[in-house]
Amino acid sequence: MGNFKLTSVEEFEAATNRLLETGAKVGADAWQLRVKNQTPHCKFGEQGVCCRICSMGPCRITPKAPRGICGCDVHGIVGRNFLRFTAGGSATHSDHGREICHTLHTVSPDGNYKVKDPEKLIRIAKEWGVETEGKDIYDLAHEMSELALLEYGKPFGTQRFLKRAPKHTQELWAKAEIEPRAIDREVATALHMTHMGCSSKPEALIRQSLRCGLSDGWGGSMCGTEFSDVMFGTPKPVDTEANLGVMKEDYVNIIVHGHDPSLSEMICDYCEDPEMIALAKSVGAKGINVAGVCCTSNEVAMRRGIPMAGNFLQQENVVLTGACEAIVVDVQCIFPALGPLSKCFHTKFITTSPIAQMPDSDFIQFNAETAGENAKLIVRTAVENFKNRKPELVHIPQLKQKATVGYSVEAIVKTLDKVTNSQVDETGTTKPLIECITSGVLRGAVAMVGCNNPRVRPDSAHIELMKKLIANDIIVVLSGCSAQAAARAGLMDKDAKELCGAGLKRVCELADIPPVLHMGSCVDISRMLILASELAKDSGLNISQLPLVGCAPEWMSEKAVSIGNYVVSTGIDTFLGVEPQVTGSSEVVGLLTDGIRDWVEAAYTVEKDIDKLGDLMIQRIEEKRAALGI
Repeated sequence: MGNFKLTSVEEFEAATNRLLETGAKVGADAWQLRVKNQTPHCKFGEQGVCCRICSMGPCRITPKAPRGICGCDVHGIVGRNFLRFTAGGSATHSDHGREICHTLHTVSPDGNYKVKDPEKLIRIAKEWGVETEGKDIYDLAHEMSELALLEYGKPFGTQRFLKRAPKHTQELWAKAEIEPRAIDREVATALHMTHMGCSSKPEALIRQSLRCGLSDGWGGSMCGTEFSDVMFGTPKPVDTEANLGVMKEDYVNIIVHGHDPSLSEMICDYCEDPEMIALAKSVGAKGINVAGVCCTSNEVAMRRGIPMAGNFLQQENVVLTGACEAIVVDVQCIFPALGPLSKCFHTKFITTSPIAQMPDSDFIQFNAETAGENAKLIVRTAVENFKNRKPELVHIPQLKQKATVGYSVEAIVKTLDKVTNSQVDETGTTKPLIECITSGVLRGAVAMVGCNNPRVRPDSAHIELMKKLIANDIIVVLSGCSAQAAARAGLMDKDAKELCGAGLKRVCELADIPPVLHMGSCVDISRMLILASELAKDSGLNISQLPLVGCAPEWMSEKAVSIGNYVVSTGIDTFLGVEPQVTGSSEVVGLLTDGIRDWVEAAYTVEKDIDKLGDLMIQRIEEKRAALGI
């Protein structure tokens, strides 16, 4: 194994505890304290049995009061809450995609944003039936932007990207009546169905939950992923570093946090501006260091190699180092606590989007038309703040791991071609991976996604599950905060192959890959849908037959519920380590864990014991292999 060593969760926690000591000195609280203040959680909320969608209530279901004032029973209330949760997540991810589509309309040869992957733009245009011959690439980009935006509100038809799924999957969706129409329509339909006096039948509510989720995964999120690649480049494997040790004591440290790469790409550009670097040196710094948190971090890591400071529950830690000149945020998963916390230090908490405005922040509005000007102001603000740093509060934990990131579908296809000697066509194929699975070299694959959550020991579930899976020759593909957990632990270091079973270790050696593959941010779970579809087409199997499962062991947000619904609806069994807030209804639980299998050939499994959750995933993969006779 040489000198390779994982960073343990205990080491993560020790570093955090040291930072919390600094926080205590300046009177700052942190999520650890707020969790204690919120415990125990409301049992009615945990079970999903409270309703506040009209002012006759709120109503909560108990043995004494088995129906709300309108007469809705517990199954209807729980189903409505689950659908509303899904709608919130679908709207959020899809709106991210909408912003990317709008930004695509601003590209120009001399503008803030350019077309960096013209081949991908042309490929999508042909897929959508758009004439490309003889067209200027920027004219084509503007045309595709308008067509993509129409996916959000077109009056007729279903989502264009659904045609990427195997024919069998499309037929399942049609039969179950869950093909998503316009993206916004599915969110609006979900809110209409859950208005007082509308749907209270669990089956109808869960069906729309799947449909609303699909409008995200195969609609809004897929738009966000594909057109980000067009503008910022389709990711290829790149080396980077992860954990809080990527911050530098003698540099201006700018942390980008959130989800929208339009902002972070511009910030990165201007941090390399000679004028800004000279300004940094004039205030006593050696230069400017950019690092990321959450999915914005994934975006710039996989395209630029920008280091990853941490995931969702580390966002306060970067400020607690005392060495953060600015934490610059866009949208989603941002703690409002960053405002008061930053005021305990010298840090500038800079918000940039009208969608995510927070108290105690410096609001510098960012938009695509003035992106360069906005980004330069933000970087200047951070650099000029370096002189306000308080040296006695500075402590950067020296934890850091190497990571190789940026495995888009295109990169995976190209990389895995090295594993076998099979003849590959010019467009690429997933057949080498299929051969590894059918020969038994690999047992299967797990797509692990999602947030981290204080209800689970943060990052522990991700890391322990990954270790267990790769030891059993199961390759893992990752996105979102689970990917950053892996990177911070060292599981994205190519030397982590030493932790693998013999088959996966051999694949890692031949393909020169780590045993867990970074596929991007949480919208990039759409890449996993495309990968599963290509595996099905190349193997001649249905997606539900593939020895592949999904997993979100520490999920926490509405977006995660939308994701779970579209992954399951695509035919991929999905395993959760945190219970959805539906346990108050046996009918809703029955549908999600079994009944929807009749519609989409997959369902949910919930198991809070993480070791058992791993066993169940391995068992399901082996069942699929046995059914195929491999």
